[in-house]
Amino acid sequence: MVTEIKLGLCNPPEPIYLYVKNGELSGESYLWYNYNINNEKTIPVQQRGLTGYLQNLRLTSKEFRGQSNLKLDIVIAADEIYIVRTGIETNFAKTFLLAVSQVKDFSKPLIIAATPGEENVVFCRLYDAATKIRIRSEWNRDADWAGIISNVQSKLVASQQEVTFPQQQTEPNQDVRVKQIRILLNYPVELVVEWLQFQGVELPNQLEPNKIDELVKLMCLSWGQDKFENLDFATNSYQKSVVGAMNNGISEIEAITTWMENISEREILNPA
Repeated sequence: MVTEIKLGLCNPPEPIYLYVKNGELSGESYLWYNYNINNEKTIPVQQRGLTGYLQNLRLTSKEFRGQSNLKLDIVIAADEIYIVRTGIETNFAKTFLLAVSQVKDFSKPLIIAATPGEENVVFCRLYDAATKIRIRSEWNRDADWAGIISNVQSKLVASQQEVTFPQQQTEPNQDVRVKQIRILLNYPVELVVEWLQFQGVELPNQLEPNKIDELVKLMCLSWGQDKFENLDFATNSYQKSVVGAMNNGISEIEAITTWMENISEREILNPA
């Protein structure tokens, strides 16, 4: 199912940065935070886990107090794009790299969790998002970190060539659905409002899809009522031509349009 794109005003699709740090603000402890550059404000993130698809690993050099610091950026695709940033020499980076080196299939989502250690240390734990099983690895302070990053990047490239990330599923917009069909059938909007009021609601989105199915059928039969000998014939035609077509994968709008065209052609060929 294709994700519905909402039109109108929105925020720019910028990534959300999570900076790893064992800190405290206003009496609340946290293990990573987001930073609002405009307000120069640290925003603690209380959730200690992030679920998503590992998309990339990057090494980024940042200047701090006149010195260059190498950072590991862990890019995660979820409801938004998240970038977990931590120093390459930190325990978080090393425990993450050791665990992620054990992952074989990056087409499946992972859970990256920040875990507190002694003093201000933060470790990373990695889980299979589907099974909630922790991905374990042996500690190795002398591991080839650059080699691990390169190997994971190669796996990610191969994985992204083979699969596409599943799109978030959204429920159909019943308001739009009813409006499109009403306009197509030239059905009076006042009658739609009256029908909705009878159901005790103001908008189609407030009803279950099966109730909207009833409204769509009502509008279609209203259009076709004077084109058949009786209501039963109209109903049978609707079920066969519209519902049957939709069951075969045809979109609702296309099915109704074709049904209307066929009936109109029949009237032209067989005038009363």
